[in-house]
Amino acid sequence: MGLNKEAIKIGFAYVGIVVGAGFSTGQEVMQFFSPYGLWSYIGVILSGLILGFIGRQVAKIGTAFDAQNHESTLDYLFGDKFSKLVDYLLIFFLFGISVTMIAGAGSTFQESFNVPTWLGALIMVIAIYITLLMDFNKIVRALGIVTPFLIILVVIIAAYYLFNGSISIGKVNETVPEASLWLGILKGINYGGLAFAVGFSTIVAIGGDASRRRVSGAGALFGGIVYTILLALINFALQSEFPKIENADIPMLTLANGINPWIALVLSVIMLAVMYNTILGLMYSFAARFTEPYSKKYHIFIVIIMVVGYGLSFVGFAGLINFLYPIMGIVGLVVVIGVLIKYYSRKRQNKKFIA
Repeated sequence: MGLNKEAIKIGFAYVGIVVGAGFSTGQEVMQFFSPYGLWSYIGVILSGLILGFIGRQVAKIGTAFDAQNHESTLDYLFGDKFSKLVDYLLIFFLFGISVTMIAGAGSTFQESFNVPTWLGALIMVIAIYITLLMDFNKIVRALGIVTPFLIILVVIIAAYYLFNGSISIGKVNETVPEASLWLGILKGINYGGLAFAVGFSTIVAIGGDASRRRVSGAGALFGGIVYTILLALINFALQSEFPKIENADIPMLTLANGINPWIALVLSVIMLAVMYNTILGLMYSFAARFTEPYSKKYHIFIVIIMVVGYGLSFVGFAGLINFLYPIMGIVGLVVVIGVLIKYYSRKRQNKKFIA
């Protein structure tokens, strides 16, 4: 894979932007994987392949173009006309997911620490605004710093329920409501599109900032592997206690409380940190699409989008997720198909290709 310190940093930053509120709380995994039994692990692998392999190709394109935003990459993949449509769809949904994460932060502050929802969301918005004033290398470090802690905690929770879960692996299909091969595959592909769409703009920009294509590609592939392992572990933990958590608002917090309240407290802090990661990466990509980073226009623009995002977050966390996520998965799959077509057409032509 050719990993070095820079590639590992890129990989953790990539995972950091993808594992937002829905992933870390377990809600996304409950929606796309756990109800489909052991077949869901096929979906986990497919989702990981999308994030790792397609992310690798896109990161290398970003490096080749010295990209600061996703516009040049979309032009390369789709041509001038169709790229504009995909561009605006991505922009709309990326901002929408940022708003969803702000709402999620408000809900988490309220549920875990009894802080009013409006104040929790405001705290997150202020933290994001301050970080967006930093240079991009500092933003990448901020994105990646929490990921190892999330990995450690997920491993602890999954290991505990490996030995103490009420449902053994052999009885999972008998317990979940829809143990279906086709649903496992389709939901996994849809979720892979969602996760890739969330990380797309940021991995392009991270690739543009990397020293070499080989490094950026290795970092994205490493991030895809880490993500796949985390996804499988969370899915396993949820399935091992499925009747207990199937209606829970924050399933992973329910599992953590079943081990020890202190673990639940630490998980709450980490959930807020990964929400911060997701909002930060998406808001930077959104601002960089319309402005030159750190210019006067950039500083004015980030004030506007943070105020608008905070206002829209009062629509509510659950409502925003239910509306945005499945559609965003389809948009992401459109980009995935574009990357695959470009990759294989270049292969067929036997030319030196960027992807």
